[in-house]
Amino acid sequence: MSKRAVLEVIALDVEDAVAARAGGADRLELVTDMAADGLTPSAATVAAVRAAVGIPLRVMLRLADGFAAGDPGRLVGAAREMRDAGAEEFVLGFLDGDGRVDLDAVERVVGALDGCPWTFHRAIDRAADRAALRKQLDGLPGLDTYLTAGAPGGVADGLPTLLAEARRGRGDEPGYQQQLLVGGGLRLEHVPALLTAGVRAFHIGGAARPGGWAAPVSAEAVAQWRRVVDGAVEEAAGGAAGEAVEEAAEEAVGGG
Repeated sequence: MSKRAVLEVIALDVEDAVAARAGGADRLELVTDMAADGLTPSAATVAAVRAAVGIPLRVMLRLADGFAAGDPGRLVGAAREMRDAGAEEFVLGFLDGDGRVDLDAVERVVGALDGCPWTFHRAIDRAADRAALRKQLDGLPGLDTYLTAGAPGGVADGLPTLLAEARRGRGDEPGYQQQLLVGGGLRLEHVPALLTAGVRAFHIGGAARPGGWAAPVSAEAVAQWRRVVDGAVEEAAGGAAGEAVEEAAEEAVGGG
């Protein structure tokens, strides 16, 4: 079978983290306050989750709703606090008022990460020029992933962009060598086309919570996504997993 695709799940606390791991998640995105689309969690939560599960986790560095950096000094302080709590991977992304990448803020925060790997999150979907953003960020220490739906409205709107960027990532074009992590309204029906295009990383939040954001992550829901993604990888590689994928997809929850 082909290399296992990454399945990243949003977690808010230890309960979420344990359930996501049990369901087959490869990595967590640790946040708080999903009413603001995910902010930096407390150091205590980071330490507790780090102690509870052994899978990688990426900690959000975002202090307020929206994509403006605010005070870069506070962000640098938060990054150092998260590092002291045991965080080794991060998620961040800042735009200025014109929709361009706030390179000064990004560079200042990255400078506090000691070379740790990090994801530029869905701020790219709100950028005035996503290609220019990629070029500007190319070469920054630790940047290895873009979390994107391809469009502000989600994967259903952004699928053509995602497929085009996946194709560009197959070459050696600067700005397109980072992993494409697809999330934001991601549905099971999107997975086969994305895998065929070469995408090997998927991000789910609401899809892991059949009871909504007030409910915890469901290990069963994550396991259903794990089965579908793994089956689709095998099918894309020429295996005979089509029926298994379809059956699991019918059982699985949708959303993203």
